[in-house]
Amino acid sequence: MNELYAQHFEELARFCTMLCRNAEKGADLAQETFLRALEHAEQLADASPQERRSWLYRTAKNLFLDEARRNARFLERQQLLYEGEGAEESGYAQTDANLILCRLPQELQTLMRLRYIEGYSAAELGELFHMPSATVRTKLSRARQLLRKELYT
Repeated sequence: MNELYAQHFEELARFCTMLCRNAEKGADLAQETFLRALEHAEQLADASPQERRSWLYRTAKNLFLDEARRNARFLERQQLLYEGEGAEESGYAQTDANLILCRLPQELQTLMRLRYIEGYSAAELGELFHMPSATVRTKLSRARQLLRKELYT
């Protein structure tokens, strides 16, 4: 693991700084990426040098996106709190969405929630579930068909 750190830290920190547009946050993101690498040391030990490098970059990007999503959701919640009536309507909309999605098989529920409620793209979901993004789009289409059939017949 020390070798991996020595080989890639500076390059990865520059990449993270570019993502964050802040050197301090970029260094923190690079450190977090290497902490994840320690958690996956067995998996990475069996990987080729190129696969390890790719894993580091993919993990850094995913950590960055996760943080951006958390910040966006936090800002949305804060905005709803200040809007008063919107907060109440949002609660009803969330309940309605949950009731509707419960009619789907679990896998499709998860994909629909992540795509349309959490805001993940089909490409991100493909990476997350280890499937091509085209497969994700097909499953989402199937879920929409099932919902249409369930709600309008």
